[in-house]
Amino acid sequence: MQNHDTAVSPRPVKRVVIAGGGTAGWMAAAALSKTLGKTLDITLVESEEIGTVGVGEATIPTLVVFHRLLDIKEQDFMAAVQGTVKLGISFENWKDVDHRYIHSFGISGKDHWSAGFQHFWLRGRQEGLASEYSDYCIELQAALQDRFSHLPRYHVNYAYHMDAALYARFLRDFSQRHGCRRIEGKIVDVAKDEHGGVASIRLERGEVIEGDLFIDCTGFRALLIGQALGVGYTDWSQWLFNDSALATQTTAVRDAVPYTRAIAGTAGWQWRIPLQHRVGNGIVYSSRYMSDDEAREQFLSSVEGEVIKQPWPIRFKPGQRQQCWAKNVVALGLAGSFIEPLESTTIHLIQRGIVRLLQTFPRVITQPAIDEYNARLDEELQHVRDFVVMHYCVSDRRDTPYWRDIAAMEIPATLRHRIELFRETGTVFHVPGELFGENSWIQVMMGQGIVPRQHHPTADVMARDDLKRFLDDIRANVLGTVRQMPAHMDYLRAYCPAPRP
Repeated sequence: MQNHDTAVSPRPVKRVVIAGGGTAGWMAAAALSKTLGKTLDITLVESEEIGTVGVGEATIPTLVVFHRLLDIKEQDFMAAVQGTVKLGISFENWKDVDHRYIHSFGISGKDHWSAGFQHFWLRGRQEGLASEYSDYCIELQAALQDRFSHLPRYHVNYAYHMDAALYARFLRDFSQRHGCRRIEGKIVDVAKDEHGGVASIRLERGEVIEGDLFIDCTGFRALLIGQALGVGYTDWSQWLFNDSALATQTTAVRDAVPYTRAIAGTAGWQWRIPLQHRVGNGIVYSSRYMSDDEAREQFLSSVEGEVIKQPWPIRFKPGQRQQCWAKNVVALGLAGSFIEPLESTTIHLIQRGIVRLLQTFPRVITQPAIDEYNARLDEELQHVRDFVVMHYCVSDRRDTPYWRDIAAMEIPATLRHRIELFRETGTVFHVPGELFGENSWIQVMMGQGIVPRQHHPTADVMARDDLKRFLDDIRANVLGTVRQMPAHMDYLRAYCPAPRP
C-alpha cells in the first residue's frame, strides 16, 4: 500500500501536457500559462479530426470571476464569442405544463442575520402585504423585462451565453500568447511509467510527448484517466434518467433575451441559448422513454429560425469519475464528470477543477494532495448533482411514464433532507464552498411550488405597518433600479465592439 507520506512520483513537475482541446483543454491552458507559464513547459495536444461536444454555451457568474483572474477584458471576450448576457434560467413546464418561473443569479430582498428574507415574505403573504417573490430581486425582474446594464451603485450578478467553438479559439490565442505550445495530432497510445502513472502519449504520426503531469481533456473517451489508468466511473442514472441529446444551431428571429430557456417535455427537456448571431438549441432526453427518431422529430418541429447545422447526437452517462486525480493525471470536463447541462454547471466544474489544481499545484506529486483534491471535488459534485436532481423530483408532472417514474424514484438522502427542511421550516443552510447559495435553492423550490409551512419567529417581531413598509421599499427599489436599465441588446451593442464577421 502506498505510504501517504511518500511521493507518487519522484520527478518534479516541470512539463504539463494537456490532452485534448475544446473548452476544458483551453481553459486549463489559459489558466496555467497565465499563472505558471514562466516556470512550466505547457503543451496542449488536440486533433482537428476529433470534434467536441460543443454545447457548453451557457454559463454561470463564476466565469466572470475566472476571466477577471486572468485579466481578460470583457468587451474583447464578448465580441470574440458573439456573447450575450445571462441573468438566469427560465424554467418552463417543470412544475407543471404551462407553468414558468425564473431561477436568477440575484439575491431576493434583505436578510436578517437570524432569518432569511423568505421568512419576512412568508409572513407578508399571510397578511396580504407581499406581492410575488420574484418582485424582490433585481436580476430576476431585469430578466423578465429583457433589460441589463452594469450599474454604478449595484453589482448585477450575471453570466454569459457564448459560442463554444469561438470561446475555445479565443482561449487558444490567449494561451499561446502566454507560452502554451499547441501540437496538432491524434493520440493513439498512452505509455505508463514505473510508478503506474502516465509517462508519455504517442500521436498518430509517431511523435512521442513526455510529461510530468497530464491533464485529461479527452471528453467522454477519457483516454488517460479511464482507458490508461483504469479509474472507474460512478453512474448516477438512478437519479438522472437522461442519457441522450441532440444539438443544433438556428438563425436568430428576434433580439436575444438575457436568460437561458429550459423547456421540459414528455421525456426530457430542451434548451435555447440566444447569442448575438444565432441561437443554440438542444434536446436532452432519456432513450428509455423516447426513441432517437421521436426526439429528432419533436426537436426539429419546435425550434425557431432556420437550421444552420443539422442536429448532432450526444450519448452520455451521468455520473463522475471515482477519482478525478489519479497518479499524475487530472481529469477535467467530460473526462471527469457529467451532470446534464440543466443549470449550466459544466464549465463551472471545469473551472473549479483548474482553480483547485492551481491552489494545490505540486512541485512533486504527493498522495495527500491528490486525496484532498478528490475529496473537495466529490463534495462539490454531490452538491451540484443534488441541485439538478431537485428540479425533477419536486415536479408535479405525472402526464407521461417518464415523469411518473421520476416521482416514484428514491432520491439521495442529502437532497431529501434539504427539501424537507425547507418545506417544514423555510430554512436553507448554505455550506461554505457550495456553488448554489440559499437564494438559488429558495427560488427553485418555491418556483416549483414548495411553500414552507412556517416562518421564523424573527419575522413576527416587526410590527405589521413596519413589515409593509419594509416589503414595499424593497419592491420599489427593485423596480426603480430595473427601470434604469436599457434593453439588453441595446446595451450590448453600445458596450461591445462590432461583432466579428
